[in-house]
Amino acid sequence: MESGTAARRAIDAGTFAEAFRITAANRSNEVFIRTKGDEVTVTWAEARERVDALAGGLAKLGLGRGQCMAILLTNRPEFHIVDLAAVTLGAAPFSIYMTYSPEQIQYVVSDAQARILVTEPSFLPQVLEARKSLPELEHVILVEGEHEGCLRVEEVEGSNPDFDVEAAVAAVQPDDVLTLIYTSGTTGPPKGVQIAHRNMMAGVRSTEDIIHFPEGSRVISWLPAAHIAERAAHHYLPIGYGFQVTCCPNPRDVMAYLPEVRPQWFFAVPRIWEKLKAGLETMLAGLPDEQRAGAQASVDAAVEKVRLEQRGEPVPDELAEKVRKADEQLFSGLRAHLGFDQVVAVNVGAAPTPLEVLEFFHAIGIPVSELWGMSETCGSGSCNPPDRIKLGTVGPPAPGVEIKLADDGEVLVRSEVVMLGYRNMPDKTAEAIDADGWLHTGDIGEFDDDGYLRIVDRKKEIIINKAGKNMSPAYIESHLKASSPLIGQVAVIGDGRSYNTALIVLDPDFAPAWAAKNGLDGKSLEELAREEKMLAAVQEGVDAANAKLARVEQIKKFHIVPGDWQPGGDELTPTMKLKRRPIDRKYAEDIDAMYGESR
Repeated sequence: MESGTAARRAIDAGTFAEAFRITAANRSNEVFIRTKGDEVTVTWAEARERVDALAGGLAKLGLGRGQCMAILLTNRPEFHIVDLAAVTLGAAPFSIYMTYSPEQIQYVVSDAQARILVTEPSFLPQVLEARKSLPELEHVILVEGEHEGCLRVEEVEGSNPDFDVEAAVAAVQPDDVLTLIYTSGTTGPPKGVQIAHRNMMAGVRSTEDIIHFPEGSRVISWLPAAHIAERAAHHYLPIGYGFQVTCCPNPRDVMAYLPEVRPQWFFAVPRIWEKLKAGLETMLAGLPDEQRAGAQASVDAAVEKVRLEQRGEPVPDELAEKVRKADEQLFSGLRAHLGFDQVVAVNVGAAPTPLEVLEFFHAIGIPVSELWGMSETCGSGSCNPPDRIKLGTVGPPAPGVEIKLADDGEVLVRSEVVMLGYRNMPDKTAEAIDADGWLHTGDIGEFDDDGYLRIVDRKKEIIINKAGKNMSPAYIESHLKASSPLIGQVAVIGDGRSYNTALIVLDPDFAPAWAAKNGLDGKSLEELAREEKMLAAVQEGVDAANAKLARVEQIKKFHIVPGDWQPGGDELTPTMKLKRRPIDRKYAEDIDAMYGESR
């Protein structure tokens, strides 16, 4: 089979079971998965050998085509092996968010009817507690360590030497479910998005026409594998194109991985870029006096050049030369320092990104651009082509994706990338996908004259104030977070009210550093939330944001919430989307106080 598949392209395969084998044959001796410092390296050939051995063992445990298998792992090499072993059998492996409680684990495992769960010791207490309410869960497999009542992965791998792996791969069909993505559940229990092999294959092929990745491209696996962005960008795309994947088990460490990996593609949520911008500006502001003014002038000139280019206006030769010299003397060094000196594309998504953040990175030569997609569309939808980026938009529809707007502005999508439907929820599926195959996304958007899409907000989250004015809370929140590095999270309130207010959460990294420089060293986030100096500093940020907002959008009052909001907690989903209704309920007294009301 090796010689017959060597010249084939993995992205032309019908299933990922087949695609993996094609790439493994084409790149057998190249490294597929690694950890920082090459402490662990796994070539494509080694990965295939382990995948085949584990697939046989899982089959012996009863896993077969059409069944689901749960995975609760950090970003580690074993994830890719375990996932692909299940895919080889035609099963549907799905990941569980690392922040999930036993009750949440029980819900998704039960909904998927998974009989096997693969995990690691750090998550075992939650898994074992959930298992008490999961009579159908027959096997818990540990990728390291051991525990009574659990299997070790070494016991499973290679336990079925007579397994016919080629027959198993041949039996997998394009319409088989590849994975489940459980949506974050901002208003109710998570919905299991069923993604078929053909859906994700269409998404992978679409990427080829947008971004032309060079041979040997590298990516960092650092987002939760339960999220579509991680699976698409750092698992399925590498299988399709032969990328090398570096595993980063702690997402807070990802910036330290960049200089070593020097990825060709990098994706992050807006908060990462906002904090990086704040850090770079702080670094530049700390330069000696004789250098600081020149550095700031260079940034200002580069931003001016970006704005002229975005408006389609000519760039004066003098300005172009000034920016060229700045790039040579300053910006190129910054890119190398950060690890962005070999990027082909850098993307941001999941929430609006302030325009000034995008302009800043374009100015220093890091072409951060927005894209848009959903779990229900395999993460595909629209994307700015690297050579034709329009800041403030999420780009034109991706190749193979049709997008149109409903009468109320809702974004509708029709494409091969659209999911099969929600697991065990035919009514929800019928609500989401109409008779003509259009997925109703729940996002409100608008097209510009060039066919580039701009996402306004979620349809159900638009603020309509007492005077009937419509506003996007996400748009206002993005300005507030961009206005001050002290603001980590913010929820804008104003629906049915006469003015807008905000619940603000201090940034857990920047606030203590600011406090140390302002005579408040050692104080907790809870204590800092009550400090007058902090209130005044946050007010400066709110004032700066208000200056860029329409009067009706401006924040009249705010309340600093003590402590932090954690992904998967009461206020944020695991993907850091605001749980607006729970926030409204939990902080009702604080909200009412900002409107002079009492309960």
